[in-house]
Amino acid sequence: MALSIGIVGLPNVGKSTLFTALTKKGGLAANYPFATIDPNVGIVDVPDSRLQKLADIVHPGRIVPAAVEFVDIAGLVKGASEGEGLGNQFLANIRETDAICEVVRYFKDPNVMREVGRTADFVDPAGDADTIMTELILADLGTLEKQLPKLEKESKRDKELMPKFNVAKRLVDWLNEGNRASTMEMSDEERVAAKGLFLLTMKPILYVANVDEDMLGDDFAPIDGVTPIPICAKVEAELCDLDAEEAAEYLESLGLEQPGLDVLAQAAYKLLGLQSYFTAGEMEVKAWTIPVGAKAPQAAGVIHSDFERGFIKAEVASYEDYVTLGGEAGCKAAGRLRMEGKDYVVADGDVMHFRFNV
Repeated sequence: MALSIGIVGLPNVGKSTLFTALTKKGGLAANYPFATIDPNVGIVDVPDSRLQKLADIVHPGRIVPAAVEFVDIAGLVKGASEGEGLGNQFLANIRETDAICEVVRYFKDPNVMREVGRTADFVDPAGDADTIMTELILADLGTLEKQLPKLEKESKRDKELMPKFNVAKRLVDWLNEGNRASTMEMSDEERVAAKGLFLLTMKPILYVANVDEDMLGDDFAPIDGVTPIPICAKVEAELCDLDAEEAAEYLESLGLEQPGLDVLAQAAYKLLGLQSYFTAGEMEVKAWTIPVGAKAPQAAGVIHSDFERGFIKAEVASYEDYVTLGGEAGCKAAGRLRMEGKDYVVADGDVMHFRFNV
């Protein structure tokens, strides 16, 4: 699924260092504002320990994990909504992503410069996050101001557009109070209408606290109700240069069970409302990405459109049954291999095989 999450933040908070480590791709990471001008795009594997357990049963030729697309977007600055620092271009890049990952500076290195003309504290996570959110809110207000006159005119001709017009008016007041659009109380109908307004603050968001190495075990206060994920971008960059054994030893020395980037990739996958089902055979064990709530034909269509078009049935075993009973034969013998139809809602971790005819 081509869903993406945009990495944003003020200049020099460690976005590009994090992105380079995340994607193991040589992005430009420099100590000056706007080191990233055009957004870098990288596909990141989503770690899932269940894949290896399935592979231990079927001994495939390869293991293929799910993936998330990350986009490294140039640093926003105060005034971006009015075009400061190439702000219009950056806001347009954010608009094209499905969710936002905001990197916030917690590390104290005085050699890494802050934005020009800064008067706030050198390290001020809450203030920095507020600056970004203010710019996104102002950009959304600008979007609504442009849309409202046209929506008002169209809603008089087409009554079906009235919910969209009404929710747009409510959102203007809500945003003017300094709130994100997504936090406004809305009916299901209003929420669908609001999505059609393409507002930045309707997007789901997670925060990454870019910390010093000695802060990795600390607890951090929530930002806008969201607990940030602590990651040391420098540590993650170093881990990328180590082999598996050396990386494991380094993580153990830091008291970590897994790299921070693994935690981030998993969190991003959930933030996008995604889950995985598996196929398991001699050729490969693969995680297929579907939206939470997807039905069997939609899941089949991720493999190939013919599978959805000619869907007949799905053979399904839960991940737990598949592993406990030793694979497909064990599930069949125990009566745990089910035949499901087109209305079956796929559960996370289902091991599936599709029957189709075109």
